[in-house]
Amino acid sequence: MNSWTAVVAAPDQLGESPFWHPQERMLYWVDIPARQIRRVDPGTGEVQSWAVPMEPGCIAPMRGGGLAIALRDGIYCARSWGGPLRLVARFSHDIATTRFNDGKADPAGRFWAGTMYEPRDARKAELYSIDLRDSSAKPLIELKAHNAVIANGLAWSPDASTVYWADTPHHLIYAWDWDAHSNVMSKHRVFHEFPAKPAGWKPGELGYGGRPDGATVDAQGNYWAAMFEGQRLVKFSPAGQLLEEVALPVRCPTMPCFGGDDLKTLYVTSASYNRSEAELKELPLSGCVIATRVGVPGLPVNFVSD
Repeated sequence: MNSWTAVVAAPDQLGESPFWHPQERMLYWVDIPARQIRRVDPGTGEVQSWAVPMEPGCIAPMRGGGLAIALRDGIYCARSWGGPLRLVARFSHDIATTRFNDGKADPAGRFWAGTMYEPRDARKAELYSIDLRDSSAKPLIELKAHNAVIANGLAWSPDASTVYWADTPHHLIYAWDWDAHSNVMSKHRVFHEFPAKPAGWKPGELGYGGRPDGATVDAQGNYWAAMFEGQRLVKFSPAGQLLEEVALPVRCPTMPCFGGDDLKTLYVTSASYNRSEAELKELPLSGCVIATRVGVPGLPVNFVSD
């Protein structure tokens, strides 16, 4: 059994997009509905919060300093903590029904961000890559995947030959072969399909293991997925074999990441938003960023190049 501790005592509504910044030795993440970007120094416990004008779906560190940020309507960059937001690319989706969600930088330095369709009754979510590496040209934006409801689970294998992506409501994790230089995806396949939520199921009952939310990959190439409403993480081998299930003290984990100087601290963000009073009383760490130590390290965060 893993021993979990709360990294930050105050819960988020919907914590997401955690990453470990190796130079700053700080953990970053967002609280989407609270419109906050947050970071903590685990050594001191000092937490800093940065209010942004729209929901931050995901963030990634930039090679030149600062953050790439996917807000509801587009991609922005900020060169310093709390600094001015510079619009990089605005997208044409209807912001009344669609916002950016899960994303991160790829191993070549592009920023990827996926959307979610909030009515959840149509497959309108999409996944984009945004290449900022040619400072003399406009960002190169490519549609990489679509036909989903909520984009999640984005991750790359250690050798940068495989990209993973999940559609949470359909309980599916996909995989593609990927060429980092050309940014071409091929051989689309289902990596894993989870059982759907049983009709009439209620939180706390048996018979449902959750649905795949955010994810990360460790140094051995194993894919770790947070199972929202499943109160667990699942670890799959690169071949798709279930290797481990890790019980959590929160019912709705949202995304894992590895951090610390040795990348052997496993951090998990979680949700308290729209959870019942009974659940929050039973699982008081709901919404908190929690952490435990593991034997296999993760991969260092990718930086957005610009």
